[in-house]
Amino acid sequence: MSASLSGVASNFSSLFAVQGASNSSPAAAISAILVASISGTVANNGASAINPITALSIAQHNQTTDITNEAKQPQVLRDITAFTAAVKNAKTPQELLQNPTVLKVLLTASGLGSQVGYPALAQKALLSDPSKSNSLAQQLSGSNAQWLSAAETYNFATKGLSVIQNPKVISTISNGYAEVLWRQSLDAQTPGLSNALDFIQNAKTFTSATQILGDSVMRTVVTTALGLPPQIAYQDVNTQASAITNRLDISNFQKPSFVQSFADRYLAIVQSQAQSQPSNSGSSIASLAAQSMGLLA
Repeated sequence: MSASLSGVASNFSSLFAVQGASNSSPAAAISAILVASISGTVANNGASAINPITALSIAQHNQTTDITNEAKQPQVLRDITAFTAAVKNAKTPQELLQNPTVLKVLLTASGLGSQVGYPALAQKALLSDPSKSNSLAQQLSGSNAQWLSAAETYNFATKGLSVIQNPKVISTISNGYAEVLWRQSLDAQTPGLSNALDFIQNAKTFTSATQILGDSVMRTVVTTALGLPPQIAYQDVNTQASAITNRLDISNFQKPSFVQSFADRYLAIVQSQAQSQPSNSGSSIASLAAQSMGLLA
């Protein structure tokens, strides 16, 4: 569960605090805007904004029940049923991965849903040997670590179908598929909510900036929350990593309260960006945050 609104407001103040800043500084202004967003007072064209912090709290509280309900939706249930039958009846990994429904469910559950439209690439990557440095899964991991993670998890190259045909693995993939679809429905209501949930769940497993940069969700959440401009992606990896470590003590990701507050901060910024885009008026919170912390010239 998320902290109480008053507690979150207090955490925001510390997250955005800049040493030696006065109450009239940009950092103080940003903190005030974030607190206003939490309390539901930030408006766009005169209307109250959807409260992203409350939405996150509700999603965390209802997650298990909502995912179960998502799995019962007719199309989702058909996909899971077809996936399960195909896995049980497959003779080879190659045959299995040629099934469009199998590939859709497997990639979506593995955090690679955006790659469903590239079946040939997905098949070659998942069938490659992740232990070999020149394998396709290894090569793709530079831009998306999920490829290597999936190849290592199912290890079709050396273990065939033995891993994926395990009933527990089938259940995990099916639940993962339903969860991703549930998260996508949340994003339609509250942009960034899926990323925030993923961040809260996995942040503690990341111990370096290089790891963060290799994971699309972590990269998005961290750079957005830190106010780093999108153009940082054009710099070399070491420069990007330094930009993160100079502004963030990654060891704090071992602290649940910090992780929760960081996710809340990310959501507040995403909401502000979404609200500012239609009118194109004023600076986004991300830019203000960057300027207040000296990240932008």
